[in-house]
Amino acid sequence: MTFSAEKIRNFCIIAHIDHGKSTLADRFLELTGTVPKREMQPQLLDQMEIERERGITVKLAPVRMWWKGYELNLIDTPGHVDFSYEVSRSLAAVEGAILVVDATQGVEAQTMANLNQAVAAKLRIIPVINKIDLPNADIDRVQREIVGLIGCQPHEVLKVSAKVGTGVADLLDRVVEKVPAPGRATANQTRALIFDSVFDEYQGVVAYVRMFAGSFKRHDPIHFLGTGKSSEVLDVGRFSPQRVGQDELAVGEIGYVVTGLKDLRAVRVGDTLADSAEAAPLPGYRQVQPMVFAGLFTQEGDDYSKLRDAIDKLHLNDASLTFEPEHSPALGYGFRCGFLGLLHLDIVQERLAREYGLRLIVTVPSVAYLVTTTDGQQKTIHSPLEVPDQSRLREIREPIMRLDVVCPADRLGPIMQFISQRRGRYLTTEYLDEHRAVLHYAIPLTSLLVDFYDTLKSASAGYASMNYDFLRYDPADVVRLDLLVAGERIDSLATLVYRDEAYSRGRSVTERLKAILPRQMFEVKIQAALGGKVIAAETLPAMRKDVTAKLYGGDVTRKRKLLEKQKKGKKRMKLFGKVDIPSEAFMAILRR
Repeated sequence: MTFSAEKIRNFCIIAHIDHGKSTLADRFLELTGTVPKREMQPQLLDQMEIERERGITVKLAPVRMWWKGYELNLIDTPGHVDFSYEVSRSLAAVEGAILVVDATQGVEAQTMANLNQAVAAKLRIIPVINKIDLPNADIDRVQREIVGLIGCQPHEVLKVSAKVGTGVADLLDRVVEKVPAPGRATANQTRALIFDSVFDEYQGVVAYVRMFAGSFKRHDPIHFLGTGKSSEVLDVGRFSPQRVGQDELAVGEIGYVVTGLKDLRAVRVGDTLADSAEAAPLPGYRQVQPMVFAGLFTQEGDDYSKLRDAIDKLHLNDASLTFEPEHSPALGYGFRCGFLGLLHLDIVQERLAREYGLRLIVTVPSVAYLVTTTDGQQKTIHSPLEVPDQSRLREIREPIMRLDVVCPADRLGPIMQFISQRRGRYLTTEYLDEHRAVLHYAIPLTSLLVDFYDTLKSASAGYASMNYDFLRYDPADVVRLDLLVAGERIDSLATLVYRDEAYSRGRSVTERLKAILPRQMFEVKIQAALGGKVIAAETLPAMRKDVTAKLYGGDVTRKRKLLEKQKKGKKRMKLFGKVDIPSEAFMAILRR
């Protein structure tokens, strides 16, 4: 069934983590009859196993519903800051956004971040207070926060309970009333924006699209304006929420196009799908900027080609993942990958293991530094191994993030003290009301990488939430810390550290490596060095073997001769012996 554009409403749900987006989407599906009650289950649109286990949304999920004669196209979005690119892509495909706020938690950091994105995309905002059925719901306070944030009238804020269904029908009516119908294109061309894609072994690349002009039918020619590839439409359809084929995908609709292409690089998120190679491209998306980098290597060396194919397919479904080939003398061939944060890295690692059966070694996460050499050239480095020689190095700049922390007003002291200890520079404080404040800081991205959120939660008694975004590059006094085992430098364990933290970091890593490395037949020195200067060292004792055990008597000189021979052998091994560092040692050290 195809509707005219005037009867179509495209919208998404945006919110902070755990404020009830997925549960609200479940009630929409149930109330509109899109999914029969016998097939309903919690988090229906979270179709990945890892999403259900962790209780978080990782991927955007489109679905089409019908309500009182209108076609409603919903895109459910993630809430975590590491998946903000999924949110931005969803916003470009719709005209309206439901902003969900928890009645017990109020406005949080990601509430404001997602709202700012929606306002920038010029979407119609529908504010909603969720979880009004909970005994500790503070509806009046949360309503005041939303009114102060958006500038709307109090009566415009809807109160719902996604869990029990209270007010959900009124919310659907509000979507029909407030969200504008898709605008009609003036150009006589068929054009669609690709906002996501997946790979099917039989059908090739399946592009998720929003139609901005014209329509696509089976066997129509299609052209990818960004990559220059051409193909033919094998099938078109809608999401219910599984893919369901239909005769035509018309202007204003959200659906999928089966391209039949097996070349994974032929389809790119943000590209324009058109019926003519001469068509004008749609604006598309801003290029994503990865913030965290790590090397991915297989534990089995012959799995490299399998890893390459898996990352290609994963990138098709996760456009914020970047990667390039990398070789390590210790770990072999792999990829240097860019992520939006540590949770993103964790999810990608988990998906590669579950969906493609890969056992991976992940190197220490690092950030992208901007390096200026003495001849004035600038380049971005993603690994400590790329740092130029000290004689050629003029300056290193590190990424600084704007950090927003929403917290109780009575916990400001401990939180500010903690952020200052992590090299945060105070900017301003805003108050949402007399009980809640928003702290704004400029902080190095490296300070956010390890245990920051967990410690922040502890400092705020569990009530703080945070959001961060790139601010600028600032000069940083960082140095490369090398690790040597048995006199041999282990490149894969090199890290960039602040100069004033180099000694303590060197001590900590050498001690940990001593506890992890298996003992050898000879004494092994473990050293941390800055350039040619050793700043910390540990010694792994030799394994003791009783070479006199086979003696059953005779002169004592026989025993002395064997012990002397063993001593010379160990001395020779110490000069020429090599230590193989097991994968478990890399994992333990690099995860800190």
